[in-house]
Amino acid sequence: VQLQAFGGGLVQTGGSLRLSCAASGRTFSSYGMGWFRQAPGKEREFVAAINWSGGSTSYADSVKGRFTISRDNAKNTVYLQMDSLKPEDSAVYYCAGGGYPIIITQRGGYDYWGQGTLVTVSS
Repeated sequence: VQLQAFGGGLVQTGGSLRLSCAASGRTFSSYGMGWFRQAPGKEREFVAAINWSGGSTSYADSVKGRFTISRDNAKNTVYLQMDSLKPEDSAVYYCAGGGYPIIITQRGGYDYWGQGTLVTVSS
């Protein structure tokens, strides 16, 4: 499985962005998917995850109520809608695909990673 994330950019505080992650391979709908982010000098951290069907999601406390993860299995794509963005949301965002259909919040639970897309929120 290959993952390609895109949709990052520069946005002002309070603005919105939608990230997309396109996956190759016919088994996309079998995987749980997640988004992580890494700011300069910090470790990569969990942002959001979704199970194989899209019927179950999980969010980091820092983004709960502002970000929404979703997926379209017909398009082999997972999305991250980011609203009410804050400067502290600035980071490189990575999508990840797991070897299991369930929600996974730990980095080590994912087998596949995209290349990352940069999000910068200006104050």
